[in-house]
Amino acid sequence: MAALHERVVAVTSLRNFFRESINSAIDNQHVDVDPHTSHYVVNLLTLFARSEKFYNEDDERCGVRPLALMMADAVAAESQERRSTSLQRIGDVALFTAGFFADSLAYRPVDIDYYVSMGGSAYGSLSDEIKGTTRGMALVDEFRELARKFQSLVDVLNEVRDGARLSTDVDVVRTYEVWRKTGSKRAATILEQNGVVPIFGASKTH
Repeated sequence: MAALHERVVAVTSLRNFFRESINSAIDNQHVDVDPHTSHYVVNLLTLFARSEKFYNEDDERCGVRPLALMMADAVAAESQERRSTSLQRIGDVALFTAGFFADSLAYRPVDIDYYVSMGGSAYGSLSDEIKGTTRGMALVDEFRELARKFQSLVDVLNEVRDGARLSTDVDVVRTYEVWRKTGSKRAATILEQNGVVPIFGASKTH
């Protein structure tokens, strides 16, 4: 308990904690990410650390609206602003979920590859949606990079969440499943460090 107490005392700012953790994971994994993009991710984590910002405030079940329904909202949006807001919400929720709740997805109808695909596509569509607008001048490059490097950023968040260590055989199986479905470089590295050599070319089922 002493070690946990010391760690909590040392974290004086949640934003700084996420910034240091993200930068460390980016360096460890040799991911080339623009500082503005990493800043966006840090802000996202800081925001979603408040559960009411991650979960739907108007949902009596206090749950997260399924990505498919959020995408339907984006398609049916009557204005560019609402469509952009919906697309950003999809990308943000998908990134946070795949980054911090990847293990729990193993027990859901859709797995991590679905979140990676939906999140990357949403950010890509958002960058197209806002280019040429005032908002786009400030953020379009960040959203484009989030779309292109979505899986790499999921790997970064996975490291922030639990580091690069496995403790049980179940973790090994789950890590292999993540690698098989997404081609995650981090998952492949962890498997190799634990004596499991992924077979190249079998990383995806599609």
